[in-house]
Amino acid sequence: MNKMTKLADLIDEISMGPFGSDIKVDNFVSYGVPVLNGSNLPKYRLVEDQFRYVTEEKAKTFKKAIARRGDIVITHRGTLGQISFIPDNSKFEQYVISQSQFRVRLKTEFVSPTFFVYYFHTNEGQKRLLANKCHVGVPALAQATTNFRLITIPLPKIETQEKIASILSSLDAKIDLNNRINAKLEAMAKTLYDYWFVQFDFPDQSGKPYKSSGGVMVCSKELKREIPQGWNSGILNDLGQIIGGSTPSKAIEENFCKNGMAWITPKDLSNNQGNKFISAGEYDVSVKGIKEASLNIMPKGTILLSTRAPIGYIAIARNDLTTNQGFKSFVPNKDFSSEFIYFVISNSIQTIENNASGSTFKEISSSVLQEIKTLLAEKKIRKLFDEKIQPIFKKQDIIEQENQQLAKLRDWLLPMLMNGQVSVS
Repeated sequence: MNKMTKLADLIDEISMGPFGSDIKVDNFVSYGVPVLNGSNLPKYRLVEDQFRYVTEEKAKTFKKAIARRGDIVITHRGTLGQISFIPDNSKFEQYVISQSQFRVRLKTEFVSPTFFVYYFHTNEGQKRLLANKCHVGVPALAQATTNFRLITIPLPKIETQEKIASILSSLDAKIDLNNRINAKLEAMAKTLYDYWFVQFDFPDQSGKPYKSSGGVMVCSKELKREIPQGWNSGILNDLGQIIGGSTPSKAIEENFCKNGMAWITPKDLSNNQGNKFISAGEYDVSVKGIKEASLNIMPKGTILLSTRAPIGYIAIARNDLTTNQGFKSFVPNKDFSSEFIYFVISNSIQTIENNASGSTFKEISSSVLQEIKTLLAEKKIRKLFDEKIQPIFKKQDIIEQENQQLAKLRDWLLPMLMNGQVSVS
C-alpha cells in the first residue's frame, strides 16, 4: 500500500497565470517567448505545434507566470482536467502561462514530474483534480492553487515512480516518433501534389518538368488562368458523389449501441486532428438507428469534409461508416482516387469557406459545393500520381493504427501501474 502524501509537501513553487488584462492583443509579436493556451495541454507532454508570442521584455513582467522545463502546467478554467509537463527537450526554455492556467514546480527528490502528470491522467487522479470544480458559469476550479495543495495522492518510492514513468514515457516517445515520420510523409506527398498540380511540373513525355521545360499552356475561361494543354476545367461534383449525413433520434435509446457502425461528428474529426484516417468516433449507431435516420453509409475511402461549425476538417474513412449532418462527404467515382480527391479538397478549403453562408454559423450547401470549379488533370497524369502517392498513404495508415494500439496499451497500463496491479522491477 503506497503512502498517501499531501501535494503541499511535494510542491516547491506554485503560481497562477497573469490577469487577462495583462496580455492584450497588441502585445503579441511574430516571435519571442511563447504563450501557452489549452491547445498546448491536451496530452501528458506539452504540445508545441502552434503558439502566440510576446517579447522577452514583456515576458519579464510576468515573473512567477513563467514556466520552464520540468514545470507542470494545469488548466484551472475552461477545459478542466488538462495537466502537462514541460520536458527537458522542449523547443523553448521558458513559456508564459495563460490566465486560465497555473504552474507547479515539484521537489524532485520526492516525486518524479513525469510520474506525477501520468497519475493525474488516471480516472482516480482526474477525480482528485476536479473535486473542487465549480458548476456555475465557465467551468473552473475553486481556489485552484489552494485546493490543489490539499490534494493527497498515493506515492510509491521515487525509484518506483521513475521506473513507471520510464515505461509510459517510452510508449509516448514511440508515438511521437511515429507522428514525426507521418508529418514528413505528409510533407512529401503535399510537395509532390503541389509540384504536379499547382506548379504544373509533372513529368512530360521525356520525364522532364512540364511547364519548366516549355510545355504548352492554354487559357481556361472557366478557371480564369492558364492550364496545361489536354487538361480541363470541372466542378467538385465531377470527383465523385457528394453525400450528407444525419442524426438518429437520441430519444430512442436503441438507435445507438456498442460495436455498431461508426457515426462520425465534427467533434470526432477535431479530436482526430493530426491523423489522416478515421475509423470510429464517440458513438456507434445500430441498424435501427441507421434506418430511423435514413443514414447514408460511406464506404471505405470516402473523403469526409465537415461543412458546418466548423468548415474544413477532413479525413479519409478507413472503413464503412456514417456521419451526422455536419458533413458533405465525397465518395470517389471510378476515375478519381481517394488520395487525389483528398488533396483537391484540402487545397479548396478556403474557396469552400468563401462560398459558405449563414447568420448563426457558416455552412455550405450540397448544391453550392457541387458547383465549385476545379482543375481536372489528364487521367494518365493522375494515374501516375496515384502510383507514387498511394504507398505513402498506406504507410501513414499503418503508422496511425500502430499509434492507436500503443495509446491503448499505455492507457491500459497506466492505472494498473499506478495502483500496483502491475509491478515494475
